[in-house]
Amino acid sequence: MDNQKATEAIEKVLDHSKVGVLSTAYNNKPNSRYMVFYNDELTLYTKTNVNSIKVEEIEDNPYAYILLGYNETTNHSFVEIDATIEVVKDQKVIDWLWETQDKSFFDSNKDPELCVLKVTPKSIKLMNDKDLDTPFTIEL
Repeated sequence: MDNQKATEAIEKVLDHSKVGVLSTAYNNKPNSRYMVFYNDELTLYTKTNVNSIKVEEIEDNPYAYILLGYNETTNHSFVEIDATIEVVKDQKVIDWLWETQDKSFFDSNKDPELCVLKVTPKSIKLMNDKDLDTPFTIEL
Protein backbone atom coordinates (compact mmCIF):
# COMPACT_ATOMS: atom_id res chain seq x y z
CA MET A 1 0.00 0.00 0.00
CA ASP A 2 1.28 3.49 -0.73
CA ASN A 3 1.12 6.55 1.50
CA GLN A 4 -1.62 8.17 -0.60
CA LYS A 5 -4.02 5.22 -0.23
CA ALA A 6 -3.21 4.96 3.47
CA THR A 7 -3.72 8.70 3.97
CA GLU A 8 -7.11 8.52 2.22
CA ALA A 9 -8.15 5.58 4.41
CA ILE A 10 -6.94 7.39 7.54
CA GLU A 11 -8.82 10.57 6.61
CA LYS A 12 -11.96 8.47 6.09
CA VAL A 13 -11.64 7.15 9.65
CA LEU A 14 -11.04 10.69 10.98
CA ASP A 15 -14.02 12.07 9.04
CA HIS A 16 -16.41 9.44 10.45
CA SER A 17 -15.06 8.80 13.94
CA LYS A 18 -15.32 11.72 16.32
CA VAL A 19 -15.18 10.12 19.78
CA GLY A 20 -11.81 8.66 20.66
CA VAL A 21 -9.41 8.03 23.50
CA LEU A 22 -6.78 10.63 24.35
CA SER A 23 -3.90 9.32 26.46
CA THR A 24 -1.45 11.64 28.14
CA ALA A 25 1.09 11.17 30.91
CA TYR A 26 0.45 12.17 34.51
CA ASN A 27 3.09 11.59 37.17
CA ASN A 28 4.89 9.37 34.66
CA LYS A 29 1.81 7.13 34.24
CA PRO A 30 -0.72 6.91 31.41
CA ASN A 31 -3.95 8.85 31.85
CA SER A 32 -6.73 8.25 29.30
CA ARG A 33 -10.11 9.80 28.64
CA TYR A 34 -12.70 10.00 25.87
CA MET A 35 -12.68 13.19 23.81
CA VAL A 36 -14.57 14.48 20.77
CA PHE A 37 -12.14 15.19 17.91
CA TYR A 38 -12.55 17.22 14.73
CA ASN A 39 -10.04 17.02 11.94
CA ASP A 40 -8.59 19.33 9.35
CA GLU A 41 -6.97 16.73 7.11
CA LEU A 42 -4.69 14.81 9.52
CA THR A 43 -4.55 17.44 12.27
CA LEU A 44 -7.05 16.94 15.09
CA TYR A 45 -8.70 19.50 17.34
CA THR A 46 -10.72 19.10 20.51
CA LYS A 47 -12.04 21.57 23.04
CA THR A 48 -11.47 21.51 26.75
CA ASN A 49 -11.46 23.64 29.86
CA VAL A 50 -8.26 25.63 30.28
CA ASN A 51 -8.23 24.62 33.97
CA SER A 52 -8.55 20.87 33.31
CA ILE A 53 -5.93 18.41 34.46
CA LYS A 54 -5.28 17.40 30.84
CA VAL A 55 -4.09 20.94 30.05
CA GLU A 56 -1.64 20.74 32.95
CA GLU A 57 -0.50 17.31 31.73
CA ILE A 58 0.01 18.55 28.16
CA GLU A 59 1.89 21.65 29.26
CA ASP A 60 4.15 19.39 31.34
CA ASN A 61 4.51 16.73 28.60
CA PRO A 62 3.08 17.43 25.12
CA TYR A 63 3.32 13.83 23.89
CA ALA A 64 0.06 11.93 23.53
CA TYR A 65 -1.58 8.90 21.95
CA ILE A 66 -5.03 8.87 20.38
CA LEU A 67 -7.26 5.96 19.30
CA LEU A 68 -10.13 6.66 16.89
CA GLY A 69 -12.42 4.44 14.87
CA TYR A 70 -13.61 0.85 14.91
CA ASN A 71 -17.32 1.15 15.77
CA GLU A 72 -18.03 4.04 13.37
CA THR A 73 -16.25 2.60 10.35
CA THR A 74 -17.88 0.16 7.96
CA ASN A 75 -14.94 -2.25 8.03
CA HIS A 76 -13.98 -1.72 11.71
CA SER A 77 -10.77 0.07 10.79
CA PHE A 78 -9.22 2.38 13.34
CA VAL A 79 -6.18 4.59 13.78
CA GLU A 80 -3.51 4.84 16.44
CA ILE A 81 -1.96 8.32 16.48
CA ASP A 82 1.36 9.19 18.09
CA ALA A 83 1.25 12.98 18.44
CA THR A 84 2.20 16.16 20.18
CA ILE A 85 -0.46 18.46 21.56
CA GLU A 86 -0.49 22.23 21.84
CA VAL A 87 -2.91 24.20 24.01
CA VAL A 88 -4.40 26.89 21.75
CA LYS A 89 -6.18 29.98 23.07
CA ASP A 90 -6.36 31.81 19.74
CA GLN A 91 -9.93 33.07 19.22
CA LYS A 92 -9.88 32.33 15.47
CA VAL A 93 -9.15 28.65 16.15
CA ILE A 94 -11.75 28.56 18.93
CA ASP A 95 -14.35 30.16 16.62
CA TRP A 96 -13.58 27.68 13.82
CA LEU A 97 -13.95 24.72 16.17
CA TRP A 98 -17.10 26.19 17.71
CA GLU A 99 -18.72 26.32 14.26
CA THR A 100 -17.55 22.75 13.52
CA GLN A 101 -18.35 20.95 16.75
CA ASP A 102 -21.30 19.96 18.92
CA LYS A 103 -21.34 23.00 21.27
CA SER A 104 -21.53 20.86 24.41
CA PHE A 105 -19.91 21.67 27.76
CA PHE A 106 -19.59 25.42 27.08
CA ASP A 107 -22.30 28.06 26.71
CA SER A 108 -20.35 30.28 24.32
CA ASN A 109 -17.26 30.41 22.15
CA LYS A 110 -16.32 33.47 24.24
CA ASP A 111 -16.16 31.43 27.48
CA PRO A 112 -12.83 32.39 29.12
CA GLU A 113 -12.28 28.77 30.20
CA LEU A 114 -12.62 27.37 26.67
CA CYS A 115 -9.43 26.40 24.89
CA VAL A 116 -8.54 24.06 22.04
CA LEU A 117 -6.10 21.18 21.99
CA LYS A 118 -4.35 20.97 18.62
CA VAL A 119 -3.12 17.44 17.95
CA THR A 120 -0.23 17.24 15.48
CA PRO A 121 0.47 13.64 14.48
CA LYS A 122 4.04 12.35 14.33
CA SER A 123 2.85 9.01 12.98
CA ILE A 124 -0.50 7.39 12.27
CA LYS A 125 -1.02 3.66 12.14
CA LEU A 126 -4.02 2.36 10.22
CA MET A 127 -5.32 -0.86 11.74
CA ASN A 128 -7.88 -3.52 10.86
CA ASP A 129 -8.75 -2.12 7.42
CA LYS A 130 -9.98 -5.18 5.55
CA ASP A 131 -9.81 -3.36 2.19
CA LEU A 132 -6.10 -2.57 2.53
CA ASP A 133 -2.97 -4.25 3.83
CA THR A 134 -2.88 -3.24 7.46
CA PRO A 135 -1.34 -2.38 9.76
CA PHE A 136 0.22 0.47 7.80
CA THR A 137 2.03 3.42 9.35
CA ILE A 138 2.62 6.83 7.82
CA GLU A 139 5.31 9.02 9.33
CA LEU A 140 4.69 12.76 9.32
